[in-house]
Amino acid sequence: MKKYKPTTPSRRHYTAVEYKKLLSGNRPQKKLLKKVASHAGRNSQGRITVRHQGGGNKKRYRIIDFKQNKMGVPGRVESLEYDPYRSAFIALVVYKDGDRRYILAPHGVKEGSEIMTSPDAPFEPGNRTELGRIPVGSFVHNVEITPGKGGQMARSAGSSLQILAHEGGYTQLKMPSGEVRKIMSKCLASVGSVSNPEHNLVTIGKAGRTRAMGIRPTVRGTAMNPVDHPYGGGEGRTQRGTKRPKNKWGKVTGGVRTRKPKKWSNFLIMKRRKKRRK
Repeated sequence: MKKYKPTTPSRRHYTAVEYKKLLSGNRPQKKLLKKVASHAGRNSQGRITVRHQGGGNKKRYRIIDFKQNKMGVPGRVESLEYDPYRSAFIALVVYKDGDRRYILAPHGVKEGSEIMTSPDAPFEPGNRTELGRIPVGSFVHNVEITPGKGGQMARSAGSSLQILAHEGGYTQLKMPSGEVRKIMSKCLASVGSVSNPEHNLVTIGKAGRTRAMGIRPTVRGTAMNPVDHPYGGGEGRTQRGTKRPKNKWGKVTGGVRTRKPKKWSNFLIMKRRKKRRK
């Protein structure tokens, strides 16, 4: 973690992740880049459906190989790079057949490290194999939910899932939230955790840095007028004025269940996440 001297008020608590070990001087692979249009939270009719989005620095999307399905072909990490579209770092892997692909960089992997996707791959960070082979107690990331679909779980910076047991063709995984879920043992998973574990320790420091990230200002409901928000109005600082917490449109937000009661994957959840105590 990089800290700055308090030369200005905004610099006093300003922190950033160290990028010394990442790609420097060279540009990212042009064939693995594509432009993604920014809609600033607007739908096809031009109406804002997701608030507080817009602006930000220009960026290009890196095409990530979440499947990593080149079975038995060894690969070498050519470089570690920054990805503006995700919190984790990415790694450029060149395989023995000459193919180059971007993958999520595992924590501890460096330039020159060897990785492989194989049914008998050794249990080293970055290697990918079936969940049923990985020993109990190990940590994995980029885990598939459906075999062959590609990794969908544990893809953000520093995240990982812990293997608790193998039973009846399923593997029990413990989520960062504390939830325990069953996943088919045939699904692929990468050994280790995702890179950049210090991401959650970053202090933004100033408003301009947030605007550069494409995040627009958020106004408190209590600072609005009564016509704009249920919390608005009043002389000076006032109480909420409603029995239950509500959003801008008057819908109750606190304690409302959002998960569908008949969702197909309910039978896979063995233990729910713990509720936070106030």
